[in-house]
Amino acid sequence: MDLLQIFILLAAGVVGGMISSLVGGAALVTYPALLSVGLPPVIATACNLVVLTPSNFLAALYDRGQLPPMDRSFVSLVLASLTGAFFGAVLLLVTPERLFSYFIPVLMAFATVLFALAPKISAFMRKRAGAVDAHRWAHSMAVIFPVSFYGGYFGAGVGVLLSAVLSIGTAGDFRSANVTKNLVTSLNSLVASMVFVWQGSVAWPPTLVMMAGALVGAFIGARIAQVVPNSVMRMIVMTVGALLTVVFAWRYWF
Repeated sequence: MDLLQIFILLAAGVVGGMISSLVGGAALVTYPALLSVGLPPVIATACNLVVLTPSNFLAALYDRGQLPPMDRSFVSLVLASLTGAFFGAVLLLVTPERLFSYFIPVLMAFATVLFALAPKISAFMRKRAGAVDAHRWAHSMAVIFPVSFYGGYFGAGVGVLLSAVLSIGTAGDFRSANVTKNLVTSLNSLVASMVFVWQGSVAWPPTLVMMAGALVGAFIGARIAQVVPNSVMRMIVMTVGALLTVVFAWRYWF
């Protein structure tokens, strides 16, 4: 890596960490940065999941008082989620690089739309589930596997889906759902990362550089969150995602 590439990775890591702390959707910034320094799409996807694992876990620990009870129902949900992430990661590694390249604009567009519709998705999921009973994670079990499968395969925007799913079991409490999402996302990313590391699919120099930036950005984002409205950050992230979808469509389809 040259100095320019190091700067790009650090800057993207800082911005991604800030976005993750504020509203989520960091992969819409970090993933393109990894591609820009010359990493192949599949390797960049693997590196991106590894990069964001520590910051999500630290975010969960920071507000761990809002985590749900680690009862049998919740543990079962987490195990189903980890299984989905594992098989998603395995599928990524067996997807031909050229084929995956054609998927990138679609996946970026999907992640951007998910991010834009996050509040409506959460409201719909809660309404569909109805009243939360004693087995409050039962309504989430049917969808947690495919959501986590997507997370292990690509990852961008999966936090939106997980927030929607987990908001059911937390009775719509955003803070609790967000912390739970951070925990589940970090565990899913850890499982997927172990698959990628085992197969030698992680480019460590760019990953570690960006990871350092992401950890710094997470702390900066925590402070910015006190003064910047979430609606402003959401609009910025959606705009970036839309522009990148167009850029990648031009790059990989034309």
